[in-house]
Amino acid sequence: MTGRNRKKTALVCAMGMLYGICTGFSQTPDVVRAEYMLMPKNKSDAQLSRFKLLVNFPIGVGDSNNLVFGSEYNRLAYDLQKELPFSSAGLKQFHILDVNMAYVWKFSRRWRFIGVLTPRLASTLTAPLENGDFSINATIGFLKEKKNVDKPEMLVLGIAYNSTVALRIPLPIVYYEKRFRPDWSFVVGIPKTGIKYHFKKKHQFQSEFIFDGYYVNLQSNIVLPNTVTASSVSSSAALVTLGYQYKLAKNTFFYGYVGHTVFQDGVLRDSDRNGIFTLNDDLGLYFRTGFRVGL
Repeated sequence: MTGRNRKKTALVCAMGMLYGICTGFSQTPDVVRAEYMLMPKNKSDAQLSRFKLLVNFPIGVGDSNNLVFGSEYNRLAYDLQKELPFSSAGLKQFHILDVNMAYVWKFSRRWRFIGVLTPRLASTLTAPLENGDFSINATIGFLKEKKNVDKPEMLVLGIAYNSTVALRIPLPIVYYEKRFRPDWSFVVGIPKTGIKYHFKKKHQFQSEFIFDGYYVNLQSNIVLPNTVTASSVSSSAALVTLGYQYKLAKNTFFYGYVGHTVFQDGVLRDSDRNGIFTLNDDLGLYFRTGFRVGL
């Protein structure tokens, strides 16, 4: 893998890890979310699936400030069917557990400050826990919104530092959403851009360009034929999706997305987080469906 490709992969992976932070920033936090994602087998004979469960507990502080305590669990199953020069037994399942602690401070009529601290466990869990399984991520930002107007809008500006990705620098979060016509709204930002069509009150169609990814510690290191040792694995993808959301009841939604990757890279990394072996770099389909309850 060339230096240029390593930087590109690191950036996409980092932006993918920020995707969950950004959506949590830019929308009313979900109280409960259960989601299943599938990237079927592609030309690399690789299939990835993910189950996500998220729970948040907001606590009011004063008239308009909030503390939010929550947790998000992701279980990923990686099915590599192609022949590899090493055993893939340690690459079957990955576990990522976040504990989110956030403070939301409304310091003016339209502006809020948001700070999030996220201890994270990201591991294969094939052995007792070790230092490499843990990290702490941090996010700060500002949110401005206009509600109860003909063209509501929301702006989020922030930075996020994720110590578990290869590109260990603060990365920007930018999110701007505006209802520009009664039935249409758009989202422009990093790492999510899209357009929405609001069909009546219960139906919403949406097209998105998003980043997705993960970074996990390998408790059982993998020794490659050239004697280089892999101590972690990452996957990064940029995707174009089409989706539909149905309002089941007040603040309760079912949703589904189909899409295709425009960039994808699954990589083994050494102790310095350099990419040393590519597991999956072929494009493929993407499916995601879930259920959520908002505030």
